[in-house]
Amino acid sequence: MDILTINDRPGEYPASYYAATATPPGPYPEAEGEIAADVCVVGGGFTGLSAALHLAEQGMDVVLLEASRVGFGASGRNGGQLSGGQRVEQPELEKEFGLEKAKILWQIGQDSVALVKGLIERGNIDCALTPGIIHADHRARFTADTKAYVEHMRDVYGDEDISFLDKDEIRDQVGSPDYHSGSLNMGSAHLHPLRYVFGLARMAEAAGVRIFERSRMTGFDKGETVKLRTGKAVVSAKHMVLGLNGYHNNIEGGIAAKVMPINNYIAVTEPLGENFAKSLIKNGYAVADSRFVVNYFRLTEDRRMLFGGGETYNYRFPDDIAATVRKPMLEIFPQLKDVPIDYAWGGTLAITRSRLPHFHRVDRNILSTSGFSGHGIGMATMAGKIAADAIANQAGRFDIMSEIPNASFPGGSAMRLPLLAAAMTWYSFRDKL
Repeated sequence: MDILTINDRPGEYPASYYAATATPPGPYPEAEGEIAADVCVVGGGFTGLSAALHLAEQGMDVVLLEASRVGFGASGRNGGQLSGGQRVEQPELEKEFGLEKAKILWQIGQDSVALVKGLIERGNIDCALTPGIIHADHRARFTADTKAYVEHMRDVYGDEDISFLDKDEIRDQVGSPDYHSGSLNMGSAHLHPLRYVFGLARMAEAAGVRIFERSRMTGFDKGETVKLRTGKAVVSAKHMVLGLNGYHNNIEGGIAAKVMPINNYIAVTEPLGENFAKSLIKNGYAVADSRFVVNYFRLTEDRRMLFGGGETYNYRFPDDIAATVRKPMLEIFPQLKDVPIDYAWGGTLAITRSRLPHFHRVDRNILSTSGFSGHGIGMATMAGKIAADAIANQAGRFDIMSEIPNASFPGGSAMRLPLLAAAMTWYSFRDKL
């Protein structure tokens, strides 16, 4: 099954709100013939474009191969939430790795947010960057833990951006009786991810990166010089960076066993008008809730509700994505029951068993980062920079991240997806308890 083409037309962006409200760069040419470079980057999303940009700014000759169009994958389809830290909360990381290592991982996550904000400013990228993310508790029994977590983050990590929201405060911010408490992080933000990707591509091109679209890597040969093959080209490079995330298609076994592609869906309503929109989310913060199968939502610039919800664990998107997302949306906001949905689309992200990213040395001169588990705007951008630094002989952070023990998914290639589906069905049921 080819994840790249099973749900999408090759070389075409999905019919998303993002694609309708962004102007792509290029189009860039298809790679042809013999091409040589210092570094070949594979993948034109957050990771690949960040790696290519930072490598070029260090004076390296960089080629980037994108199988479809830049921003075609998860980087251009996600919920747009830019969060600090890691996908796993700090107390869990402390139990797993100890406080010192947990603080290092947290700082890398915090630096990822600063990196994204800095790139947006440096590149003058118009991507509707807006501060504030609420993490909302859908069960009252979570309130004490959330309050303790906020206190822990402020006391132990010195995080002054995070604050606790009690029942009255969260319902003042979010117009739904579904939530009982939560936290607000003003260091986090939300943005238009496809415009951000396009901005990175323009920055990379201006820095001298040679970008090729519709240039899918079909294989590579390891060696002192890496040889990459596409349908019409052979690229020779001293180093290679793989930024494939959920679209690895088993091209490298060390990635495929530990990184699982899953599908997630987003719907966007018609414009709601300022007053109705503010009755749903008062101050324009993004929201992600405490369900294991997360609901996440925010208002767009033109005051539409952008709502993400529902996951599937087979390769095909559902026939009616709007209906798939409308169900959880109306559970949170029944007042939207008569509001039309103008856009609905799916995307393929990648998870690991640990929900922490998988940094992997395929070979001495081949680096891979993937498995961002829904935390990719910041961490995938940072992963590209970390990979670039490693190639420039500053591998400290790459080595730290590569030490994270990401176990293989059980069941092998035949059974791991059905086993994951069964497990996620249980967690979805548990969300309702």
